[in-house]
Amino acid sequence: MRARGLNSLVFALALYLQGCGVIAGKAAVPIPVETSAQPGTFQVWKGRPGAVIGAPHGTSDRDTDVIGRDLARLTGFGLVVASGFSWLDADGRRFNVNRPTESVPGAPARLEGETPEAWRVYEAYQRRVSEAAQGPLALYVEVHGNAHHESAGRLEIATVGLSRDDAWRLKTLFELSRDARLLGSEPRLDVWVESVDPLRYSAAMAKQSGMLATPRRALHIELPRVARTTYRERYTGLLADVLIQSTRFLIPGG
Repeated sequence: MRARGLNSLVFALALYLQGCGVIAGKAAVPIPVETSAQPGTFQVWKGRPGAVIGAPHGTSDRDTDVIGRDLARLTGFGLVVASGFSWLDADGRRFNVNRPTESVPGAPARLEGETPEAWRVYEAYQRRVSEAAQGPLALYVEVHGNAHHESAGRLEIATVGLSRDDAWRLKTLFELSRDARLLGSEPRLDVWVESVDPLRYSAAMAKQSGMLATPRRALHIELPRVARTTYRERYTGLLADVLIQSTRFLIPGG
């Protein structure tokens, strides 16, 4: 296990250094989007063509904006971070950004509603992702966060375009990287991957009429609070390692 984990990290480091070359010198560009409710912005990095990391709830899903930027830096993928589209009213309603709806975070999908402004925000986000992809979108990775007690001990990854074998490989890569990286005192979160495990967060709405309906392959990653706060750097590095290695089967010719 230790030898396999070390090989995993060495391979990741080599590709990380290549990724630095891809993204070096490309500054993040904040792009304002005005709505009648409040302004919001998108931050865009152009990295490896065809691979994009998205953080559509960069403000309301705590620290997913930071995680998205760090993942892009470590992997060399492109990046789009959306900020300022939450807390539209006293109830905490937000534009969902990655789909043309509004809702309160954590509310059932059936309570989401489409509005003209939500469509405007979603279409602007689509354009930014397309810009970051610089061509066909081969792999799209969304980063989200939740605070639900039932999923506090795990990451959940909903998928688009992956076979069951691909899901097993992704799960195994995560477990090997986790076991190689984490110290004895650090929380060893499980990973549940769609088609292998039953998910709480299946991203059904985004798959039906949002960003996950667009790319050939996509990962929708739900991070519990502990992976976004106290152990954010550790789990961000772990996810970067997994993403780098999984491009070998997630992206043709990867």
